Amino acid sequence: MAETDDYGQKLERRWAENFRGQQMPVSDGTQYVRAGGSGPAVTLLHGFGDTGDMWLPLAELLVKNHTVVVPDLRGMGLSSHPEGGYEKVAQARDLAAILDRLNVKDGALVTHDIGNMVGYAFAALYPQRVDRWVVMDAPLPGIGHWDDQLKNSKTWHFNFRGPDVERLVAGRERILLDRFYNELSFNPARIDEATRNHYALLYARPGAIHNALGGQFAAFAQDAIDNQQLLAKGKLAMPVLAIGGDHSYGAKLADEVAFAASNVRSAAIKDSGHWIMEEQPNQAIDLITSFLRE
Repeated sequence: MAETDDYGQKLERRWAENFRGQQMPVSDGTQYVRAGGSGPAVTLLHGFGDTGDMWLPLAELLVKNHTVVVPDLRGMGLSSHPEGGYEKVAQARDLAAILDRLNVKDGALVTHDIGNMVGYAFAALYPQRVDRWVVMDAPLPGIGHWDDQLKNSKTWHFNFRGPDVERLVAGRERILLDRFYNELSFNPARIDEATRNHYALLYARPGAIHNALGGQFAAFAQDAIDNQQLLAKGKLAMPVLAIGGDHSYGAKLADEVAFAASNVRSAAIKDSGHWIMEEQPNQAIDLITSFLRE
């Protein structure tokens, strides 16, 4: 791994106990993917401000009786940094290719933030490959009340990009990420210094901020168009659990997801904002594992 923080090395040692990490070919680049275990498959997709590392507490439990696949999203974490291909339908096709290489035909999805958007595109393009879906604390571009999201003062970062923005952020990645951790959490102290420094190092990697702001976020407009076209073919039919932090989307996230899926139930995490796996991991793990056992 490229970063050398002690916390990151501890995480890597924990991953290595049950998972193999490798760079896997995707369109115009590679994605870093950890996979381990055997049994019914579960794919875990992270969002901005995190990498696949956010899922470690859940993955360590699931791997005991599941095949668990944990990619770093395109241009994020330890994945490579191609210039294009950040539309979520494109990333969904890359995910299908990754799962094919791992001989995973179908399984469950567990997603958070931008991972939700890739997850929806995957489930809509390949519904036969998704048994059930856990979607956490972010809506979907172009679906439901997405336009209201664009007017929310907390989402100014959706259009925060460009060469001068990148010069402004360079060397200050920790400050940028602190804004998200502090403003979008219920209790910022739940996201500790080691976690913040670890992700700051990963987002300081060459190309990482460029790909996040100018890739993942910049694609939202096209994602909205693509999602409307996917939705026109019909709602998702698989069971969906929509989880929101009670100081973020809360139980109302299910109302948004229900615009895209017909079998949605809701759950709220107590004393949590957006960063559910960092703020209240035990509550989240209990809900997710219970849903996957059904």
